[in-house]
Amino acid sequence: MKLVDVSAFYTPHGGGVKTYVEQKMRLGPELGAEVVILAPGDRHEVIEHGPRARIVTIPSPRLPVDRNYWYFGDQAALHAALDDLKPDLVEVGSPWRSPSWVANWRGTVPRSLVMHADPMSAYAYRWLGPVLPRPAIDAVFAPFARHLRKLGATYDSVICANRELAERLAASGVVHTRFEPMGVEEGVFSPANRDPALRAALLAECGLPESAGLLLGVGRLAAEKRWPMVIEAVRLAARERPLGLVLLGAGGQERKIRKAIGTDPHIRLLEPVRDRDKFAAIAASADALVHGCEAETYCLAAAEARASGVPVLVPDRGGAADHAANGGGLTYRSADPRALAVAIGELAARDWPRSHAPVPTMRDHFAHLFAHYRELIAARQA
Repeated sequence: MKLVDVSAFYTPHGGGVKTYVEQKMRLGPELGAEVVILAPGDRHEVIEHGPRARIVTIPSPRLPVDRNYWYFGDQAALHAALDDLKPDLVEVGSPWRSPSWVANWRGTVPRSLVMHADPMSAYAYRWLGPVLPRPAIDAVFAPFARHLRKLGATYDSVICANRELAERLAASGVVHTRFEPMGVEEGVFSPANRDPALRAALLAECGLPESAGLLLGVGRLAAEKRWPMVIEAVRLAARERPLGLVLLGAGGQERKIRKAIGTDPHIRLLEPVRDRDKFAAIAASADALVHGCEAETYCLAAAEARASGVPVLVPDRGGAADHAANGGGLTYRSADPRALAVAIGELAARDWPRSHAPVPTMRDHFAHLFAHYRELIAARQA
């Protein structure tokens, strides 16, 4: 099977899509798939990632709001690249313009839309939720819902990595939706990585003794992650018990988040840890992972925490919520710092119970996904 992933969200500068793409290129050939990532870039390039995996870039404009990203700007060039690559199946990872362009391509192979973004949760519900009920917000954004329904009718499969998104799209009339959870990098995250000395050092970084609770936050410093809300919740919970928060992240909201932290010595904002083994040790050494974003399509940070034996404190909506199931942690009312503070207190009262919830690996994910794709190809050929 030759899979071409039209990846508008891919950037070599990092992010969840880059992690997903690199795992796909590593595992795809082992699972019998040739993987080509077709992405926008400054120039045409072919970047080999082994004998059956590569990235092909098309000359494209940079995104004005974030110069680390590009966007497909030439439909004819995209179609020509697909003609040249001759895929057995085309996968698209953006719900915006690129899936419409791929739908217009004259090729006859199956097409799959993977929802690597949930714009309604990330923007519409977040911005308007405080003043409007969801049905009213849905009415305002009815054109986007029609766009997704059209894509669902055009594509052979619409893949969602979290249960709520799959159910919401299906309820709104998007056909061919399929819940297909992702997973963690195999062989990296484990409860065995827990290091009491590292935990003590992180608490000392927060000016606290080993007897305090250690919370970990991981993710981009972006508005939808709601880190100021998380910081407020930790402060509220810390009135009842000593708590430290170590936040690992970088992004455009850094100044705002540092302002929210202020002079609080028990909350530390640190650079992301790129070394996977070191990060796995940090993840396993925390008492809980705390997360604020209800717009996650999967929430890799929560999955990695669970795989490390660490319970999660996550919003009750979006991809993060799935990871609190089966003893994985607790959910709280989205965007409510007091509700999160209560959840922190409840978990601390249980003496930070370790999580034993099973976590799939990315190998599991791609094995299931590629089996589905082979069924689509066989049905189309028949």
